[in-house]
Amino acid sequence: MSDEKYKQIVMVREDLKLPKGKMAAQVAHASVDAVLKADKSVLSSWRNEGMMKIVVKVKDQADLYKHIQQAKDLGLTTSVITDAGRTVVAPGTVTCGAIGPASVTDIDKITGELSIQN
Repeated sequence: MSDEKYKQIVMVREDLKLPKGKMAAQVAHASVDAVLKADKSVLSSWRNEGMMKIVVKVKDQADLYKHIQQAKDLGLTTSVITDAGRTVVAPGTVTCGAIGPASVTDIDKITGELSIQN
C-alpha cells in the first residue's frame, strides 16, 4: 500500500469579490465536477483519507487558467466552473476551478504558493 496522500484544491478568482454564499456554491460546483471526473482508485484513497480539500485564491481568470493548464500538463483531474449568471456575475463568467483529488506532492508543485481563501 502506498504512503501517498491526496487532496483537492479549489481556486477562487479574487478579482470577482464574490459574496461568501456565492463563493461557497461555486466551490461546491468545482469540487463535485472534479470528483465526478476523478480516477476511481485515487478517489477511493482520497475518500478513505478524509477528502482533504483546500480553497485558495487566484488573482484573476488568467491566473486560474495558468494553474489549470499546469495541472493538465501533469495529467491531473481539473474542473473549471462557468457561472450561469442568474445572480451576481454575468453569464459565462469563469468563477473558480479545481485540481484533484490528486497526490499532495503533485498539487503542491502547482499551487503551493497560493494563499488560502478566508
